[in-house]
Amino acid sequence: MAMSTHTLSQKSIDWLQSLTQVNIDSRDGFKEASENLKDKDPSLANRFCTLSQQRDAQANELQAMIASNAETPTNSGSFSAAAHRTWMDLRTALGGGEQAVLDEAERGEDTIKAKYEEALNDMGGMEPCCDTLRRHLSAVKASHDEVKALRDSHHRPGKAR
Repeated sequence: MAMSTHTLSQKSIDWLQSLTQVNIDSRDGFKEASENLKDKDPSLANRFCTLSQQRDAQANELQAMIASNAETPTNSGSFSAAAHRTWMDLRTALGGGEQAVLDEAERGEDTIKAKYEEALNDMGGMEPCCDTLRRHLSAVKASHDEVKALRDSHHRPGKAR
């Protein structure tokens, strides 16, 4: 649900920019994971593609809120996330396979979940954007739990996580 024009505090706009960036990072990470798994596990690849689309929708919603406050929204992810995706590609290429992708996806889910929790806590839950952020966080928590369960179900005894 798009927010009508509201005047958000600069702190909230800064948080929305940060959350946009982390959603873009997550979108790109899930897309990359989907590509890495499409030949090995098409079902998991399709799920990651769906999660990538969910994060894209969240990023778009945040960008609309930022723009409605006469600010230019960020439209790119972070350098560190790009480096993380390169590391994931390397681990997969060196034989890490599904387990490596799931380990990295779960790590990424920890990051986005923590960022939303930090933002809501810092804003005190009182800004007009907080209902949207709580809805996003609910979706993030659900995907986090799903990815963690998938990672744990693929864990092979004797392999370090």
